[in-house]
Amino acid sequence: MTANPAHTALWPAPYASGAVDATVHVPGSKSVTNRALVLAALASEPGWLRRPLRSRDTLLMAGALRAMGVGVEETVASSSTVAAGPDASGEAWRIIPSGLHGPATVDVGNAGTVMRFLPPVAALADGPIRFDGDPRSYERPLNGVIDALRLLGARIDDEGRGALPLTVHGGGALDGGPVEIDASSSSQFVSSLLLSGPRFNQGVEVRHTGSTLPSMPHIRMTVDMLRAVGAQVDTPESGGEPNVWRVTPGALLGRDLIIEPDLSNAQPFLAAALVTGGTVVVPDWPTRTTQPGDRLREIFTEMGGSCELTDRGLEFTGSGAIHGIDVDLGEVGELTPGIAAVAALADSPSTLRGVSHLRLHETDRLAALTKEINELGGDVTETADGLHIRPRALHGGIFHTYDDHRMATAGAIIGLAVKGVQIENVATTAKTLPDFPDLWTGMLGNPGTLGN
Repeated sequence: MTANPAHTALWPAPYASGAVDATVHVPGSKSVTNRALVLAALASEPGWLRRPLRSRDTLLMAGALRAMGVGVEETVASSSTVAAGPDASGEAWRIIPSGLHGPATVDVGNAGTVMRFLPPVAALADGPIRFDGDPRSYERPLNGVIDALRLLGARIDDEGRGALPLTVHGGGALDGGPVEIDASSSSQFVSSLLLSGPRFNQGVEVRHTGSTLPSMPHIRMTVDMLRAVGAQVDTPESGGEPNVWRVTPGALLGRDLIIEPDLSNAQPFLAAALVTGGTVVVPDWPTRTTQPGDRLREIFTEMGGSCELTDRGLEFTGSGAIHGIDVDLGEVGELTPGIAAVAALADSPSTLRGVSHLRLHETDRLAALTKEINELGGDVTETADGLHIRPRALHGGIFHTYDDHRMATAGAIIGLAVKGVQIENVATTAKTLPDFPDLWTGMLGNPGTLGN
């Protein structure tokens, strides 16, 4: 079998000859888009998603729902047809729920949201739904979802792997009720059960039994989005028991939803301002959000920048200096690769903590970051739950991505300050950030408004 040229090609990471000054329109949030697709598919009436992210992960989610009988119609909406608010023209997806059914085969790629959010949906389908994906998807933990669904009444054939590939034998309904899971390796285990919980006969009560729970903002995002479509959800924050979430059975409403920009995907562009001492504006940055990427305002400010929310969006400016940081990233682990890249260029050491679960992401991100930064001359040490980074003078070389989009953008950040960095398989950024190379080079070489 011949290797895909896109996976072996080397992309010369652009070197910044001066301070950046650009406005970058970041595409919609993957996390919001894929949750919204699931909720719309389970609703009792059609709905709209405005400005959804069109990327590999979201197209895999849409394709999987289509395979199970859901209508996903892609259109270009004019502003005159948008009921959800002004300035929401552009791409829109019409979601038309229907009877979920098999037989069907779902390609999850290497998307955690697809492989974890859809087995509960498949349990509600009438007929068998087979799940398969990229080789790396076989290594990612899925036992929390599989075991929980079995306890709730689902029939799943995974040949004892606790991982892909597997088949969910949908019976058209699921009893639901109380279930205990250990979601220490992924908060998506909790979100997956909550998203489909309103459609279970008894709803669902999810009790997390593990000692840690990473990425809590993503669970809060799930809860907020459920409530927005009419679900009743009791949470620890609303006076419930610690580590227990309850969803009452009931119908979900169709929504007309504008998808927020993906704030985690804004990270490399904000990092560019920090690294070059320039300014980047990200329009439509929300004033209130559950997205983990909002923590960048605090973290990158501590590392030497400054930011302000204005009518233009988030204006972020670097000071020309980059400082090391000691930070717990347990709730925002997906930001670790970009923060590690910036930390490798800082004027003092950094310690990134609380992210042992990153060993189970698209790749083992802690091992990958350590290897790739060190091969450029860096001094990174893995710890039990993170990284310790001592800045060193770096040199050019090949930065491998391991089919991980956030590794690719981390390498691009380093390339701003280090000549001769070549990114292997930059095309992997299409997983969540389509057209990244064009946005990146445009930001550096053609200041103005990018990404429209």
